[in-house]
Amino acid sequence: MTITRKAPTGILGFPVAPFDQQENINMKALEQNIAFLIDGGVSSIFVACGAGEFQSLNKSEYRTMVEAAVSAVGGKVPVYTGVGGNISDAVELAQTSAQLGADGYLILPPYLIHGEQEGLFNYSKTIIESTNLNAIVYHRANALFTLDTVKQLVEFPQVVGFKDGHGDMDFNIELTQTIGDRLEWTNGMPLAEVTMPAYLPLGFKTYSSAISNYIPHVSRRFFHALLENDQKTVKELYRDVILPINTIRKQRKGYAVSLIKAGMDVVGLPVGNTVRPPIIPVEKEHYKQLEVIIENTLTKYPKQG
Repeated sequence: MTITRKAPTGILGFPVAPFDQQENINMKALEQNIAFLIDGGVSSIFVACGAGEFQSLNKSEYRTMVEAAVSAVGGKVPVYTGVGGNISDAVELAQTSAQLGADGYLILPPYLIHGEQEGLFNYSKTIIESTNLNAIVYHRANALFTLDTVKQLVEFPQVVGFKDGHGDMDFNIELTQTIGDRLEWTNGMPLAEVTMPAYLPLGFKTYSSAISNYIPHVSRRFFHALLENDQKTVKELYRDVILPINTIRKQRKGYAVSLIKAGMDVVGLPVGNTVRPPIIPVEKEHYKQLEVIIENTLTKYPKQG
């Protein structure tokens, strides 16, 4: 397989891990989730990552989800996976992703440890050198890189992107001005639509969209409005959709994942509201609030043909 050394751009799709009542993965629901995202216009599929409850999957489930994603996508868009945790598992999952035909992976933070920059570099390097797949570095939690470390990582041709989930804008300016277009810059903040207007002028032309799992046409409309400097539409979508959803998301830890499933359940996708600990399901009151927001959104901003 010939690898294109370019990260996906635009709106990235992150399907969930749909569990049935016995907490087994519902593969039909996963395939529908992926098809819905592609039909909604996402540029790529990132399977078994944060939204896909990477931390709770066993290796068999991980392999099954990646296989299903590659098959369901059928080459329409690139497929990326999540790899991370302890270094041995991370390397194994990267190699599994390569074997199953993924285009690349997102390097999730290492397990628990806050390492020095040398350790973070060696952690990333070990994963990157284990395959020929494209790699996107994820800057968040206990994997916060310095500019010098990122400059070392871009020496590897496999490294095609940098995803920021930390929100240090001074650092982002320093990164983008120093490294430039060598990497694709991705906004990975929770509910990235909230911060995207601040990221776009820095060169971040890509973001991961949680709401694309249930109202992708709204995320697409918002992104196009940003690109076209349509401030009226941006402000309306902030007021009517994005900020109200973000207010609910901030009510409980773990809602960055479980609120996606709740939204999908509201629009009729067969994902249910089941998550694995330590994440908790969306509480009834918050579910009802989200339901009202989505219903009002679909009325005011109907899907276009």
